[in-house]
Amino acid sequence: MRKLLTVLVGLLMAVPTVAAAQPDAGRPERPLTVMTYNIHHGAGIDGVLDLERIAVLIEQSGADVVGLQEVDRHWDVRSNWVDQPAWFAARLNMHYAYAANLDLPPVNPGEPRRQYGTAILSKYPIKDFENTLLPLYPTGEQRGLAVAKIKVRGADLRFANTHLTSNNNAERLEQAQKVVELLGNSKTPTLLVGDLNATPTAPEIKTLTAVYDDTWTEVGVGPGYTIEAGNPTKRIDFQLHSAGLRPVTADVPVTPASDHLPVVASFALR
Repeated sequence: MRKLLTVLVGLLMAVPTVAAAQPDAGRPERPLTVMTYNIHHGAGIDGVLDLERIAVLIEQSGADVVGLQEVDRHWDVRSNWVDQPAWFAARLNMHYAYAANLDLPPVNPGEPRRQYGTAILSKYPIKDFENTLLPLYPTGEQRGLAVAKIKVRGADLRFANTHLTSNNNAERLEQAQKVVELLGNSKTPTLLVGDLNATPTAPEIKTLTAVYDDTWTEVGVGPGYTIEAGNPTKRIDFQLHSAGLRPVTADVPVTPASDHLPVVASFALR
């Protein structure tokens, strides 16, 4: 009997050790929904300027983090001089950071500067933000790589948003190479989203997918075409990711709100 009790006591003492070891086996995955969208300064294929329908689309997607391209800030009459990133942040109750790749003086002294670029919206606080200008050819338009550090339920996420040039393959390839150089080999889970203005087989895209995984090829269904919105025939808008992010779903919602269609993807963030 004494021998049996000794065995039982030993087993009971071992149970807490096993239970305590379970959390160390791996941290829980955090669900994360992401959208990338070239909003064409809010003008749809119907010619209507309507930020509200873009905001509704973001709400319906359930996106936690959003990368927007072609975003105006006090730019001109085409967008009614609106500070679009601030408008979206207020409307959606999200944090935001803005990268002005074009930054011009105001029309009249004392007015805000006229800016055009990319924006990041996030339900989670943006801890750090930096925009780096990308290689520019003499006939090109300045582009940049905007990178935000976001804390998602205790986990670090590096979120990068870009819009590569549309009219010069060599310039775009240099921009892609610079993006890889800037993002480096950080161990922090990284998402690179944006309008890359090239299809998956192009050298500039292969430069990026040699380092980051293409979410659409992993979990998307169908061709994933994003332009032109009324009759899309090409996939040029991407969500690429590093290790630490497991893609679950990817979708291209149909909407007339821009000349592009958005890409929405869900991930498990480790």
